[in-house]
Amino acid sequence: MTPDQARAVLQEAIGHVVPGADLGPLPDDADLRDAFELDSLDFVEVVEQLSGIVGFRIEDHEAESLRTVERATRFLTARAPA
Repeated sequence: MTPDQARAVLQEAIGHVVPGADLGPLPDDADLRDAFELDSLDFVEVVEQLSGIVGFRIEDHEAESLRTVERATRFLTARAPA
């Protein structure tokens, strides 16, 4: 998975939880929970959505790797199949 694909997947997952959310204007270091006013349950749902889209389980301890656009993109790029 390329970084652009990872960002698109992240956009899709967040869009399921926050309709109309747009990653476009966010800086790479933006905290997704703050940017989209996600409470802990919303963030868990984003992680679950990501798991479903990419086809592998993202464990609870890995969720911290998804807090920012940059970290989530890096995580997905490293873990997802090409």
